[in-house]
Amino acid sequence: MKIGNYTLKNNLIVAPMAGVTDRPFRTLCKHFGAGHAVSEMMAADKILNTRKKSLYRANFEGELAPISAQIAGSDPLKLAEAARYQVDNGAQIVDINMGCPVKKVCNKLAGSALLQDENLVARILDTVVAAVDVPVTLKTRLGFANGQENILRVAQRAEQAGIAALALHGRTREDMYNGAARYELIRAVKNSLSIPVIANGDIDSPEKAKFVLDYTGADALMIGRAAQGRPWIFREIAHYLATGQRLAAPEVVEVRDVLLGHLQDLYQFYGEYSGCRIARKHIAWYTNGLYGSNAFRQAMYAEESTSGQAQVVTQYFEGLLQRDVRLVEGVEDVVGLAI
Repeated sequence: MKIGNYTLKNNLIVAPMAGVTDRPFRTLCKHFGAGHAVSEMMAADKILNTRKKSLYRANFEGELAPISAQIAGSDPLKLAEAARYQVDNGAQIVDINMGCPVKKVCNKLAGSALLQDENLVARILDTVVAAVDVPVTLKTRLGFANGQENILRVAQRAEQAGIAALALHGRTREDMYNGAARYELIRAVKNSLSIPVIANGDIDSPEKAKFVLDYTGADALMIGRAAQGRPWIFREIAHYLATGQRLAAPEVVEVRDVLLGHLQDLYQFYGEYSGCRIARKHIAWYTNGLYGSNAFRQAMYAEESTSGQAQVVTQYFEGLLQRDVRLVEGVEDVVGLAI
């Protein structure tokens, strides 16, 4: 698949997730076979005010190309300026967020709330595309409310504006993450456009990935929540799409090594205080469903230093390794070791 002049390694893409898809996470997912990754959402006004958190989010040092930076906001001129800033900062692709359903974003008429105003959508698309000389992509949803799905008009207007690819989550803003993704509307959008369409929503297994590709005809898949604590899902899906066979679930020793490596990257990236705290959610995702994980997480949350946190993680996995276990295929659980 191509985005502008960039040919991706494959058609598996890491979804932008606020507070999750930082540089360490993107790098890890690419290591496990993701062909592309989009940065977590960065609000245009915060980018322009160079807030510390935004500077972390805009750190692309050493990242595998092509580098894609997502911007969010509702002011076309501020978004254009933010796009130029990101390109100057190393971004090779700029992604516009019109899909975030979170209340604090939508209350500022950003994210998926923009879908209520198609004229504003058009002005944003035209202004940002004209502002930079790199491909501009769009991440969005089916519409703002159920019964008001306007994605076909929005998608066609995006193509008219020069958007290089469209990533589409198969829910409305009203749905949030409830119910099932509606792949039939993704298929309708794909059939109406000539630019690449990327399907997103509920892709949580190799079998589901193949079904969504076949059913929608999408050019690529975007995977978000299913990769939290499970970055090897990209390896699993790539193998299944190529062979029709499932890989064996990872052994606990591999999960331990991946998690400890991820922690070290987080500590180095964020520093002692923030690194310890940001790592907590990732540790919880990696260990969800594992034997004794509830008690372990309570002990882990009590640790206030990176060294102490890494030590309790190491000790926990040493206990698992003594049981000689492998993760159950497709879920974070342990064979025969229900709590």
